[in-house]
Amino acid sequence: MGSESVRDGVVAAAGRAGEDFWPMPLPAYLRANLESPFADLRNAAVGNRAGGMLVAGLFLREFVGQTPWAHLDIAGPAYNEKAAWGLTPTGGTGFGVATLLTFLEDRITGAQHAAD
Repeated sequence: MGSESVRDGVVAAAGRAGEDFWPMPLPAYLRANLESPFADLRNAAVGNRAGGMLVAGLFLREFVGQTPWAHLDIAGPAYNEKAAWGLTPTGGTGFGVATLLTFLEDRITGAQHAAD
């Protein structure tokens, strides 16, 4: 989730890094979950798990203004309770690190090419 350019850049970087990411929407109808009778904004409606990841993205969007951004939901694959497999260890997996490094390398390389 996020601004289209950053979101698409993260997805592309993930593909090259060998990690699975895909774009998710920011559904306008879920924005009501951020409303509160006590505050300007709340980050969760107690007892309501509907669209948790999507609502988190909507919450973050409230604070970025015009800054390009992306929300990477890594909660599920960040920890492996089962047996290790492939490059995935038992415990903390580091999922998303390879994607973020590739994304940053793309940004640095792009900035260097733009300066040439």
